[in-house]
Amino acid sequence: MARRIFLTFTVILLFAIGILPVLSMLIKSMIVDGHFSLASYGGLLTSSHQWTLMGHSLVLSSLVTALTVAVGMPLGVLLGKTDLPFRRFFTILFVVPLLIPPYIIAVSWFDLLGRQGLLAHLVGVSATGTITHFLFGLPGCVAVLFSIFLPIPMLLTMIFLRTINPGLEEAGRLVSGWRGVMKGITIPLILPGVLLSAILVFLLSFGEFSVPNFLRYDVFPVESFTQFSAFYNFKAATAAAVPLAAVTLILLLAEAAFLRERTYQLRPSPELKRLPLVKLGAYRKWLFVSVATAGLMIVIVPIVILVIQSAGLNAYAEALNRAGDSLLRSLVYAVIGATLLTVLGFVTGYLIQTKALRYWRSVDSLTIFLFALPSTVIGIGLISLWNTPWTNFIYSTPAIIILGYLAKYTALTSRISVTQLAQIPPSMEEAAQVAGAGWFRRMAFIVAPLARRGLLAGWLVGYIFSLRDTGITMLVYPAGHETLPVRIFTLMANGSPELIAALCMVMITATLLPVSIFWMIPGIMTRKAIR
Repeated sequence: MARRIFLTFTVILLFAIGILPVLSMLIKSMIVDGHFSLASYGGLLTSSHQWTLMGHSLVLSSLVTALTVAVGMPLGVLLGKTDLPFRRFFTILFVVPLLIPPYIIAVSWFDLLGRQGLLAHLVGVSATGTITHFLFGLPGCVAVLFSIFLPIPMLLTMIFLRTINPGLEEAGRLVSGWRGVMKGITIPLILPGVLLSAILVFLLSFGEFSVPNFLRYDVFPVESFTQFSAFYNFKAATAAAVPLAAVTLILLLAEAAFLRERTYQLRPSPELKRLPLVKLGAYRKWLFVSVATAGLMIVIVPIVILVIQSAGLNAYAEALNRAGDSLLRSLVYAVIGATLLTVLGFVTGYLIQTKALRYWRSVDSLTIFLFALPSTVIGIGLISLWNTPWTNFIYSTPAIIILGYLAKYTALTSRISVTQLAQIPPSMEEAAQVAGAGWFRRMAFIVAPLARRGLLAGWLVGYIFSLRDTGITMLVYPAGHETLPVRIFTLMANGSPELIAALCMVMITATLLPVSIFWMIPGIMTRKAIR
């Protein structure tokens, strides 16, 4: 009984945090002078500007999706299935752009290719005109978002490769070479993961506003953000946000109908240790050079550019002087957000994994919908719901930022918890129940300790995404409570390139340093255990 009550309360909390703001936004946009009206949406179908924005958004997302899947799936196979050298290092390297605010990558390439960038100083401004034109617009947005979202199909390909029964591939090897096995067995088995990654990349790039805004490419998220932040036109911002929510819902319904059942059954192969690796042979050296070159261009070069641009202690001193308080707030909010996301995600993951409530599928769909929903939609929804005299104790405090984190990122921590909980035998909890332990006691002393790796991973993911969040925080942060990503974004209009580069490096360090520390802990624990 205690389990059912607590899990039901968790579902109500998720609904209040995520869905109520969106519903409030929609309802308020349809009320004009106390009467129902769709005047705010009248221009959606008749305005050529709106159709242009939709076309830009769809083209951008489609190109980014096609490119990331075309490169990410083979890269995932190389890193997860072959004897390529330094596979673990390359995996970590390619994930780095996903861990930092997207616009930082755009800033880096601007520092290299812009009219006042490093390349212009080397070859002259006139020689970089075409390249700068390439950067500002669709090509530049596609290139930047490709580098950011490439890890998604790469990682999902690697994860699904680990679920394949090695016996199937070994049987295929009796009648065919690896090329035939990959084409006839391996690729078809990981296809659901590839399609899922395509949907995720499309939705995330469709809802991204910071990169198109910086590179001056008009899309729906930028329109929605501009209408609200620049003109404070709530109804116009909502009207621009509705197509984003509609496309998100349609794609997630398709994912639920065709892919969700397969991903529910996702489990690591019980014979994981004997998964066969593809021997690259004569191609090993050339593929290694290709992957290393891609990592150099996509990850290392942008960071090196920021290091060069920010060279000198004066730039970092000014950066900490002008944004040190924002950095501290970001760290505090990220720690609080990660902790709450870990708890909420763990409980939600337990509900989904154990199917404790009959509507567990709806709960899973709810969290995924909120994660895929563009940040601008969630931000406007939070303002719509909480910006009242009675709820000002939340709206005017950092609590509104934390609520945004919980609404947006619970899907990440809950999915990690589902994966970890699936590896715990149900008999462990059942034995404690037979011994008379209540549900809260079982969760605290049996389930949670056994799932500690998943809890740690969930906390790290929650910390990273809370720290890098820009879209929600940009809209809802109270005066005097801006975070470092927001501070950098606002300073880009009038700050010096050296200052912006230094701030970006501070942001990258704040993200990667804790991750590196926690990454080393399991290794240290393993070495102690061996001794």
